[in-house]
Amino acid sequence: MSALRPAAFVDRDGTLIVEKNYLADPAGVELLPGAAEALAALKRAGYVLVMVTNQSGVARGYFDMEAVARVHARLDALLAAEGVALDATYTCPHGPDDACDCRKPLPGMALAAARDHGLDLGRSLVFGDKAADLGLARAVGATAVLVRTGHGAREEATAAPLADLVADDLAAAVRTLLKA
Repeated sequence: MSALRPAAFVDRDGTLIVEKNYLADPAGVELLPGAAEALAALKRAGYVLVMVTNQSGVARGYFDMEAVARVHARLDALLAAEGVALDATYTCPHGPDDACDCRKPLPGMALAAARDHGLDLGRSLVFGDKAADLGLARAVGATAVLVRTGHGAREEATAAPLADLVADDLAAAVRTLLKA
């Protein structure tokens, strides 16, 4: 048996928290209903919890990485109050036209997490509300899960062909996957 562990890669905005355009204020962090419970269920099932988030607002000059860190600290505090914690967070601060390998759908963040945490990408899950999230799953051979929260309902027509599963939200997706 492999010593590598599966991960649940989870997008931030629109998947874990309510979508707010270029969120830079920690006071605006609001967990989506059922998100903390879904993460706890994934953790109990043996998944390493890794948040992967594109934050192009940094490249665009809307906010800096310190603002991103404050938003993530608020998210961590809200999750802790619900009895769950992320194992790792990876952030791409680049813009869509930057030459990086970390901006989803490129695999850089997932590959770094796999190296850092001993992850089996082929047994991993990627949850998100955009085609870029599902593209990340495809790039690393993981299971792709589209949620209809955030941008998911609007992007479903174009993103669903990349998905292995489409669900109303993170909680519904996790219930479906863990029953299988």
